[in-house]
Amino acid sequence: MGVVISKLAIRHRTTYRYRSPVQLLPHRLMLRPRESRELQLLSHEVNITPDAVLTWSRDIFGNDVALARFVGVTDLLVIESNAVVEHSSPAWPVYEIDASAISYPFRYSDADWVDLGQLAVQHFPDPSGEFERWVMGFVAPTPTDTLSLLKDLNLGVHYHVKYQRREDEGTQEPAYTLASGFGSCRDLAVQMVEAARVLGFGARLVSGYLADMDGDLVGTSDAGATHAWAEVFVPGPGWIAFDPTNGTMGDAYLIAAAVVRDISQAVPASGSFVGPGNAFERLVVEVGVSRIPSDIYSASDAV
Repeated sequence: MGVVISKLAIRHRTTYRYRSPVQLLPHRLMLRPRESRELQLLSHEVNITPDAVLTWSRDIFGNDVALARFVGVTDLLVIESNAVVEHSSPAWPVYEIDASAISYPFRYSDADWVDLGQLAVQHFPDPSGEFERWVMGFVAPTPTDTLSLLKDLNLGVHYHVKYQRREDEGTQEPAYTLASGFGSCRDLAVQMVEAARVLGFGARLVSGYLADMDGDLVGTSDAGATHAWAEVFVPGPGWIAFDPTNGTMGDAYLIAAAVVRDISQAVPASGSFVGPGNAFERLVVEVGVSRIPSDIYSASDAV
């Protein structure tokens, strides 16, 4: 089992332009990569124009959240996050699943079931039952291998739904994504999570960055947006990442910035302003992930 170890630089720049000066109200930022056993955050800084006072906190999911407060008026807002991380993850992960959960269906422990709560409950209407029927089609005669089922489900979303970059706000409902056969990475992630919940799994959504150094993946950060994927809770290994956009399993190419119950909770930058109704002109998002040779980087300050 080979382990991929990389030092990566992540640049995430969001630019708002206004036709006339406006007063910026507080903005909520979710830009700091989440540390884990596989990911060490070596440095991180947020630079904002105009100057802002940042207050940091953690939300209910353990995500680092910054609140930016502004003084005065401006016709330009630039939020730039720069991070350096060390990422190490097996290219072909092997998961040691608890004996109680090797075969599906299985039952979570009472404690896990309580803690998973809304993460194991369907979130979208399915009045015709078509979405549930599609999901249940992946279940072989029971019992079946749990991990194989989740892999098949992830690949099912990957092959059934064509990835299409979409600029519209929000996400499509899973039933619509299933019927239309296309969606953005966040639409595919929502479909995977909802499908896992239909089967009784605890599942959550993840927003972050895709480290596609070889150009083999779709939904990449350098397309100008963050990436989205799913995590499913399996007793033993815990949260396992599934990226239906690329049909992959594991964290080898994924750098999380936020984990959430609903994708609307993972907006990287959100806020409002006081000014004329037509003051907003445009929004430009630029995201890039690049590899850093290990011998040229040294962190001089604590994160």
